[in-house]
Amino acid sequence: MAAKPRFRNDAVAGSDGPPHLGTAPDPASPDRKHPVDETLPPLKMFTSGLQHVAAMYAGVVAPPMIVGPAVGLTAKETAFLMGASLFTAGIATLLQTLGFWRIGARLPFVNGVSFAGVTPMVAIGKDRGHDGIAVILGAIIVASLLGFLLAPYFCKLVRFFPPVVTGTVITLIGVSLLPVAFNWSQGGNATAADYGSTTNITMAAVTLVIVLALRKLLRGFLQQIAILLGLIVGTLIAIPVGITDFGAIKDADLIGFPTPFHFGAPQFEIAAIVSMSIVMLVCMTESTADMLALGRIVGRPADERTIEGGLRADTLGSAISPLFNGFMCSAFAQNIGLVAMTKVRSRFVVAAGGGILIVLGLVPVAASVIALVPLPVLGGAGIVLFGSVAASGIQTLATAALEKGENALIVAAAVGIGLIPIAAPEFYHSFPKDLLVVLDSGISTGCVVAIVLNLAFNHLGRKPDPEPEPSEREQGPAVADPVAAH
Repeated sequence: MAAKPRFRNDAVAGSDGPPHLGTAPDPASPDRKHPVDETLPPLKMFTSGLQHVAAMYAGVVAPPMIVGPAVGLTAKETAFLMGASLFTAGIATLLQTLGFWRIGARLPFVNGVSFAGVTPMVAIGKDRGHDGIAVILGAIIVASLLGFLLAPYFCKLVRFFPPVVTGTVITLIGVSLLPVAFNWSQGGNATAADYGSTTNITMAAVTLVIVLALRKLLRGFLQQIAILLGLIVGTLIAIPVGITDFGAIKDADLIGFPTPFHFGAPQFEIAAIVSMSIVMLVCMTESTADMLALGRIVGRPADERTIEGGLRADTLGSAISPLFNGFMCSAFAQNIGLVAMTKVRSRFVVAAGGGILIVLGLVPVAASVIALVPLPVLGGAGIVLFGSVAASGIQTLATAALEKGENALIVAAAVGIGLIPIAAPEFYHSFPKDLLVVLDSGISTGCVVAIVLNLAFNHLGRKPDPEPEPSEREQGPAVADPVAAH
């Protein structure tokens, strides 16, 4: 007699009734919660949440650090933008993890400022000062509201994401993030005199070794927060090395609420709205892929309704963000790697991280403590985090029957095209700037190619499969439910 799965997932193919965002406990264990819905003791909740914040902090503050000077803001105004980005990232993360009504994926899903919008935002607001920010925020509001209305239809694309597509996209997510870790390992600022120095790269290597050693030697909860411990140890080592900057703490204010519409009322320009609407479609595509990846990792496959809720949280968070001077929010794939590595699947841990982000946005001096972690130290840990995402994609591809039909060809073409922005960043330099929003994202281009080729080779013109024998029909799909498999 086959063993019963520990948890029941309402999204599993063949279940009766509509899919649900939540997962009901197994009837045999009515009090047993799915790990995604479990709460941890307060200390574990805080430290695990802080680990998520440490992993994504640099990614949240990087866009305002670029956009602020580009539009002509002062250093203090740029710092205000950074605080606003942390605050709004916290709100968006709470919408995703806790949710309400049909908003939120209810997965350990971190949201923050999307880097996909940096190039168009710089183009929109360049040298326009406060007016430039006002136009950017107005375009984000409109694009986000349009995305919110589109979410119930966009989520239906999940049927076009079989393992051959999802595995390809998850792998590309991880591989696309690795250059970020490499850049951090070199120092993060290509114009700095010490960029790529042996000191920076050695610190990244030391941190990487520390994280791996902690994962090997520690057990239980300490093993789960090995990334956080590695960042702390790496930062302490970096102090005598001389690459830890304490200037941020000295200049930080104690309290700093992001005043609504600090830069003026939002302004609406058609060209800006079109540009940011394209960015929103890119973000929705990447978020869909990220939710599918995370669903597999935590053992709760993302169905249409989960993705619809996740996209609504993305777009609602992005619509609220400009009110507090924040930018468009989207999924942070680096935190998926953290979930995969630590095996901590509770969405409430990530919700705690969202609460920490809100506090950091309100207390700049607290945010500056997180900023003490040197980028080379973060880069060393990032190699493990982002590599874990790619490894999860390879695991998914292992279930994609690559030996059948043209599945291997689909993966080859999608990965090859998706790697173009990474391997040859100037490849599309002569294309219109509006197209670069999509083409410069290897995740988006690879995802589109995988979907189109899967349709062409596995659906269009294909004869329907013969009717299965009764015994086969009773057994259900050949691919095992990931929940039962674990």
